[in-house]
Amino acid sequence: MHEVRRQLSDRQFKSIADLIEGQVGIKLPNAKRLMLEGRLFKRVRALKFDAVGDYVDHLSDEDALENELTHLIDVVTTNKTDFFREPQHFDFIRRVAVPDLLRQHGRKSRDLKVWSSACSTGMEAYTAAMVLDDMIRTGSRFHFRILGTDISTAVLRIATSAIYHRDTIEPVPEEFAKRYFLKARDRTRTEVRVVPELRRLTNFTRMNLMDTSYPVDRDVDIIFCRNVLIYFDRDTQRRVVQRLASHLRPGGYLLVGHSESMIHSALPELRQVQPTIFKV
Repeated sequence: MHEVRRQLSDRQFKSIADLIEGQVGIKLPNAKRLMLEGRLFKRVRALKFDAVGDYVDHLSDEDALENELTHLIDVVTTNKTDFFREPQHFDFIRRVAVPDLLRQHGRKSRDLKVWSSACSTGMEAYTAAMVLDDMIRTGSRFHFRILGTDISTAVLRIATSAIYHRDTIEPVPEEFAKRYFLKARDRTRTEVRVVPELRRLTNFTRMNLMDTSYPVDRDVDIIFCRNVLIYFDRDTQRRVVQRLASHLRPGGYLLVGHSESMIHSALPELRQVQPTIFKV
């Protein structure tokens, strides 16, 4: 196996950083250069380039970039997620958001739409599905559908399969773990899978938050956009929040990450109801 040179020149780093920011909105300061070189290394070796810099130069060709863009995005995007991450959001959905949404529309039974807009491997979407299904089991009258979108095809494949290592469901309440996950008959297997009932109610598709329009319904009740806005500059944050909010029905909720409570300044019509929860 030949040795691959990892280091990028200043020109090459600026070229790839500008490309990534333009495509996915993620800013890569010079302090991220070593991280970027490391992440690109495996892809560069698979394509049999002699150097990471050669790969970056290769992307200057439009046809090459078009063929490689999906792989590049999968390499550079961070996909940290967990089941029941920031659990106070799911408590809020159960105690406040869903009862409020049902009351707003004056109907005893209706459909709720939930959108996980940077869904990663699907854990956020399936957590919401568990909470909503449990509410229905305990007497609430509504139906729901959940959409998960992400720019990375690699994580969407995992989300669609709904197969996870059993260690990842440690944050899931024991009752939910028993009800909503299937174990392999072969007890030596370490995977679990979300039950078909929830998989049928949860769909996943590729979408880039940097796009100027989103192929999503405009009467969504709850949108998650957690821990992704922090990677964008202020102007990009404002544009993304405006586009997301345009897909909420009046009275709908936008939930952001704990480091992103500043986004209320991006859109005056957003009313902050908790530090990381907004309402239109």
